[in-house]
Amino acid sequence: MKLESVHSVYFLGIGGIGMSAIARWFHANGYTVSGYDKTATVLTKRLEAEGIAIHYSDDVEQIPAAIKADKSTSLIIYTPAVPQDLKELIFFQNEGYVLHKRSQVLGMLTESKFTIAVAGTHGKTTTSSMVAHLLKSVGVDCSAFVGGIMTNYDSNLLIGTNNDVMVVEADEFDRSFLTLHPDIAIITATDADHLDIYGDRDALKDSFKAFIQNMKKNGTLFLEEKVAQDLDAQHLDNVSVFTYGLEGGDIQSKNLTIDQGDFCFDFQSKDRQIKDLRLSMSGFHNVSNAIAALAATVHFEANNAPVQKGLESYRGVKRRFEYILKTDDCVFIDDYAHHPEEIKALLHSVRAIFPTKKMTVVFQPHLYSRTRDFMDGFAESLSLADQVLLLDIYPARELPIPGVTSEVIKEKMTTNSVLSFHKDDVLGFFDANRPELVLTVGAGDIDTLVQPIKEKLEK
Repeated sequence: MKLESVHSVYFLGIGGIGMSAIARWFHANGYTVSGYDKTATVLTKRLEAEGIAIHYSDDVEQIPAAIKADKSTSLIIYTPAVPQDLKELIFFQNEGYVLHKRSQVLGMLTESKFTIAVAGTHGKTTTSSMVAHLLKSVGVDCSAFVGGIMTNYDSNLLIGTNNDVMVVEADEFDRSFLTLHPDIAIITATDADHLDIYGDRDALKDSFKAFIQNMKKNGTLFLEEKVAQDLDAQHLDNVSVFTYGLEGGDIQSKNLTIDQGDFCFDFQSKDRQIKDLRLSMSGFHNVSNAIAALAATVHFEANNAPVQKGLESYRGVKRRFEYILKTDDCVFIDDYAHHPEEIKALLHSVRAIFPTKKMTVVFQPHLYSRTRDFMDGFAESLSLADQVLLLDIYPARELPIPGVTSEVIKEKMTTNSVLSFHKDDVLGFFDANRPELVLTVGAGDIDTLVQPIKEKLEK
């Protein structure tokens, strides 16, 4: 389907972070947009406030008449997260509509544009938001589709005037990033993940290799050092390859220090040095993400000053090393980390910033399959904390797996203080205790605890 022929766009699962960004893009560009989702959220309410019609019951009668009247001008976009027995999905299938995944539509939107795509099993949301912010900071007209709410813009979407450059978070889940053909690509990590989809790590690596093969001729690829070794992709035909890292690679950080929680460093590549950079989004892993974002964008601006100001003004992404409270006697950080390597990087950075504070981590495992596949890794990474409050597994799209519970992590941990809680009961811990350093960690619905915990810590 060509976008030129589309008049109406309908979303099944419009409230997802990725789906909502595309919905807002179509709405801002003059299309008639509507959709269905199971429940109302902050995101869906914002879409409605912007003029997008949304309903919350699976009811074919509520599909707009214009969608039903003309298949040829109606674009139907769905997320694989909607159940296969959804009545509206079955209606579109039975009536012969061509249904598109979000990733396919991203491919359409970026097909004729200069595209910067950021992929990786972790770090891609932060890095893609950094790329977008740096481009905006140096005056490049760009649109960006990001899998998180960018704090600078209170949005998961940036809309450029002419869309000269498109920035896209390229998701490896269900191989959806293979619809993209970027001019510039970044791969931040290829650690084993989504094994419920891929089966094993070799299949995951093959998918990233296919993503690289999809790049446009004469494109530029930036690989984190370990990724380059993992994919054996340092020498490719028709693509220029550069490695990056904190201490090694073609592009790296120099003179890294921590100043009042900010990370200060120099950017060094073969032909560019930018000194005295300051990143207020904490974390060694986020310095690595910043190196990648800088590498992908510095050629758009010859002078260092706008780049320095751009990075210094970057405020991060919601739920990525987000300070909820930061006082002399209490620090509270919320983070989306849901993979052992992400948790390890987070806790290592927090320990470096607050070396004398006792660290209490509230962790909610995400998916039964991920807990099963990485129980040893979770136990090892969480054991970096002084105290862990372990919640039940958030199932998301999965049914329970016999024998797989939070207790399998607890049994393998070496931390002396590990307490188990149902999610609804953990707030009682903060009635009786006031830890000096608290982290809420996970990708499920643990974010609903953030405000209640904050209120208890402030009392």
